[in-house]
Amino acid sequence: MANRASSRGIVVGGGVIGLCIAWELAKRGHRITVVDQGSLGRGTSWAAAGILPPANLDTATDPIDRLRGFSHRLFPRWHEELLSSTEIDSGFRRCGGWYLADTLGERAAMFGMAGYWNELEIQCERVPATELSQREPVLAARSRSLPIPDAWWVPDECQIRSPRYLQALIAACRSQSVELIEDSPVVRLHDRNTMGVQTPTLLHESDFVVLTSGAWTGQIDESFGLQQSLVPVRGQMLLFKSPTQPIRSVINVGNRYLVPRDDGHTLVGSNEEEVGFVNATTPETLQSLRQFAVELCPHLEDAEIAGSWSGLRPMTFDGFPMIGRMPGRNNVFVAAGHYRSGIHLSCGTAEVLANLIEGNDNLVDLNAFQVGKQQHHTTTPHNTTPHNTIRF
Repeated sequence: MANRASSRGIVVGGGVIGLCIAWELAKRGHRITVVDQGSLGRGTSWAAAGILPPANLDTATDPIDRLRGFSHRLFPRWHEELLSSTEIDSGFRRCGGWYLADTLGERAAMFGMAGYWNELEIQCERVPATELSQREPVLAARSRSLPIPDAWWVPDECQIRSPRYLQALIAACRSQSVELIEDSPVVRLHDRNTMGVQTPTLLHESDFVVLTSGAWTGQIDESFGLQQSLVPVRGQMLLFKSPTQPIRSVINVGNRYLVPRDDGHTLVGSNEEEVGFVNATTPETLQSLRQFAVELCPHLEDAEIAGSWSGLRPMTFDGFPMIGRMPGRNNVFVAAGHYRSGIHLSCGTAEVLANLIEGNDNLVDLNAFQVGKQQHHTTTPHNTTPHNTIRF
């Protein structure tokens, strides 16, 4: 489909991946329609914490590290372009991140992660506990019954406010005349005589289709054989509101974290639960998150709980997202399975997929992200590898 700038495309799924792809393709001159089964930008992407860990495209060799490094490099430009075109501040900040280790297992994992980052020439500095307390004074009030944590400082950790990022993307898509259709599930996908998607009320014809429905992508059309390629993994979140912000940077402890917002909110997450497509919070998990937050930052003890929510992360069996052409279908593409990395990989995924659709070269080798290869794996995904450190 090399460089057919006037081609018509349908993006199925209005989360961060779908909206980024739609905006990128529209900017390149394609006529794009986004179809979502619910409300645009209100699914798993909205629930995400928006932590953007460090990455370095220049030194990365592993495909997922290269995609992460590419997307990490794009974020400042995308933020500025969205701000300029929509006047919506997505909250992109280079706030830095702390990585704390209380247990032997956490320490071992962090020594490995620090070595891995150093190999990629990503700055990661081990910091004495006394300096940690000076730079994040509220942490000095931790319970004396808790061990003194080892600490590492990573200055290139960034954050973005996921709901605002999605709002900006929706506005940017509208400014590029992208047609946005909500509350319209796809009943069937046509890719034979007529190309397009069938919704309950209308057949939307197109030259190509991109499936970006997260954990639901495998359920769109059984003939694609992707039902077993994606597993929904629930994560729950808690939001505190304080008169002032008690912490300055993202604080990571294992797979849990605190994310400070400029307006005094502190986001706390998260957990991993395989409960199918049940998207709901539970009192036990929310209490566990609150206890974690208060033990780490006692100033949150009296803070108002401003909200809680959950989301379903799309996990693949090999830990790599699916990004590419559907096998046997020239004009059907997939971008799904980003698990805890959807926000961070969104810019890069949009640009590499747009290049693929147009037949252009890519900085990232997409062979590792081939669609459907995960279907043949039945082992437990290797979520302990260094590239699975993104937070939602």
